[in-house]
Amino acid sequence: MTTRTEEAGPQGLASALVRAGALTPEWLPVCEAVPRELFVPDRIWPGISDGTRQNALVSRRDDPEAWRAAVYSDIPLTTQWDDGRHRGEGVGTTPTSSSSMPRMVFSMLADLGVRDGDRALEIGTGTGWNAALLARRLGDENAVSVEYDPEVARSATANLRRARRSPTVVIGDGRLGHADGAPYTRTIATCSVGEVPCGWIGQTAVGGAIVAPWGTAYGGEAIVRLTVGGDGTASGPFTRSSAFMRLRQQRAHRPPFEAYLKGGEWPADGERGSTRLPPADTGGWLAQFVIGLRVPGVFWRAERYEGGAYTLWLYATDTESWASADHVPGGSEFEVVQSGPRRLWDEVERAFRWWDGQGRPGFESFGLTVSEEGQSAWLGDPGRSWAL
Repeated sequence: MTTRTEEAGPQGLASALVRAGALTPEWLPVCEAVPRELFVPDRIWPGISDGTRQNALVSRRDDPEAWRAAVYSDIPLTTQWDDGRHRGEGVGTTPTSSSSMPRMVFSMLADLGVRDGDRALEIGTGTGWNAALLARRLGDENAVSVEYDPEVARSATANLRRARRSPTVVIGDGRLGHADGAPYTRTIATCSVGEVPCGWIGQTAVGGAIVAPWGTAYGGEAIVRLTVGGDGTASGPFTRSSAFMRLRQQRAHRPPFEAYLKGGEWPADGERGSTRLPPADTGGWLAQFVIGLRVPGVFWRAERYEGGAYTLWLYATDTESWASADHVPGGSEFEVVQSGPRRLWDEVERAFRWWDGQGRPGFESFGLTVSEEGQSAWLGDPGRSWAL
């Protein structure tokens, strides 16, 4: 549900964020001093508060009141589609830049735990609002932001200039950070990743923090707060659910369905079976996140029918294995077909039942450790981790 403020302005938004517990006393004056509207273009596509759906185009020129109401609502605003190729009035195919939901912006800044004298690196400048907030809090000279898209970077720089802020904005590959400005005591990403780049760890001082949205190929996503150790590793817990656009260089490239049937027609060489676990139980955001932690290299899609029935398709990224599970509302047993060296539904079901047996812990119970050797996840104790 969209959360609108009682006053379409900075004070109204700030009051709503304080009531929600997202805006702390430390960041309140910063929020009030850096109005969001200075960083929002004239054409936007407002979303809903959980980021799952986009509304129609809102134009400042055609409807300034609706535009201002959207800007000062606690919702994400898509500002670019399809890497800038979409220029039309309607919704594009894929959102590729946005002004993030204010509640998430300030929650992540609280997670970052900045202190006076800190130096911050941001990955993903976007509209420039988050960079401006960091610059206002830490000083322009202590904020560096990296943006891959030159057009987005130019617009952000113009927005920052209008707001009288001048952090360093670098056009480049966000995976590489910005070594010329290192070391940083705080690193924050405003795009999601599936692999935390080692460059971020190397450019963040020992004891410093890295805050980033993180998710697996399977689905689900959460904010992770890593603390950099003296041994070149970084480790820490997840803090909250999230839904961000992916770092461009880590976007998923899904093989076509035809790559799995190897020239045959469904069910091809698949083996039929059944399960008592409703496939729908595995579809929640948290359930997807946990399954992704336990079942690497797998993604899914759903083929939906009338009456709420659907087929859950599971695919291994190497195209060697696939599975299908048919969900029928109210059913007690569900047909499963599996093919390939991995029995993907069996893996997904084991992961779900493991999580269920642990009492279905939330995002905050899990953590991540990153090193040059790779990534590992853990539940409760970093000493009891498993490789991803």
